[in-house]
Amino acid sequence: MTSVAVVGCGTDSSSSAAQTSSSAPSSASTRSSPPASTSAAVPIGCGAATLAKMSLRQKLGQSIVVGVTGTDDALSLVKREPVGGIFIGSWTDKSLLTDQGALEKVTAASSIPLMVSVDQEGGRVSRLSSLGIDSPSARELARTKTPEQVRALAASEGKKMRALGITVDFAPDADVSDEPDDAVIGDRSFSDDPATVARYAQAFAEGLQSAGVMPVFKHFPGHGHGSGDSHLGVVRTPPLTQLERSDLVPYKTLLANPGNAAVMVGHLIVPGLTVGDTPASLSVNAMRMLRTGQPYGGPAFDGVVFSDDLSGMGAITQRYPLPQAVQRFLVAGGDIALWITTDKVTAVLNSLESAVRSGQLSQSRVDESVVRILKAKGQLRC
Repeated sequence: MTSVAVVGCGTDSSSSAAQTSSSAPSSASTRSSPPASTSAAVPIGCGAATLAKMSLRQKLGQSIVVGVTGTDDALSLVKREPVGGIFIGSWTDKSLLTDQGALEKVTAASSIPLMVSVDQEGGRVSRLSSLGIDSPSARELARTKTPEQVRALAASEGKKMRALGITVDFAPDADVSDEPDDAVIGDRSFSDDPATVARYAQAFAEGLQSAGVMPVFKHFPGHGHGSGDSHLGVVRTPPLTQLERSDLVPYKTLLANPGNAAVMVGHLIVPGLTVGDTPASLSVNAMRMLRTGQPYGGPAFDGVVFSDDLSGMGAITQRYPLPQAVQRFLVAGGDIALWITTDKVTAVLNSLESAVRSGQLSQSRVDESVVRILKAKGQLRC
């Protein structure tokens, strides 16, 4: 994520960072015809028995994470629809995290462990500062601390998040930017030097993973040199050939050994990559580049891919109704569609079910995402 007003935009080897922290088992429009998905295929047979037990709506629900206002909103949502997770925003009543048994009540209403996510970068984007979880901005960290110190800080903050039940953090920001501190990316970026960004973003992510929190690198393929703020409207980046020399460079390091880290794709128009006014978040070409590592020369990535917020950012809302945006994101090859309110979840799921039945969204594309998500949640080991 690209501002402090709305949502942004791995587990360690022994536990699933995307699961809830509850010790009790969780109880598991306008339509278009975008081109067929080119996402990487999951191993044949991986999760087949689990998938066979899931309804289409349960599968589609795993690809949805939405913002909630508090405990009642979250509980009502999870009882009503089989969503994959909830998002704790600046507007969320934090008693959901602090009241005894509140989050546990929500997670117990789900038949599959919920992702409990937050946008906690530090600096301007600190959703949990009122709970004593805060840190300097990425740029300030890179100025004043070593990567080892940042790793330790992220581990400490991650342990606090995990104790509250947070399992996914939409951080670190892996953008390369020389913007002023208060610009849309600005001091959310570690540096204008790609190698520095890679070192510090990797350290931050490793710290979170060591605490059992899934990190999410953002905003692929790079917002740092974009023309504006995707919350307000269309953002154009420099041509792909330029991003390959700068903005994409950190991902060559970050995705080489990502553990259980995920990637958030931004609402960015990239000349030479995306077609027309289709943003990267809805682009088959952008998803193919992320999945295969080509043509930018990075490693192939078969982890979870999140969208940036699809309901509160002008780059999307000015062109696409929410159900259409979610469908296009999934068809392109994304895994988890993210938005910030619960009121349209049923309408989106109804639309997605219709898209599958009509052939606009293939069952195999849905299953690929479900397997990735369940693996990230520690529910599949294949």
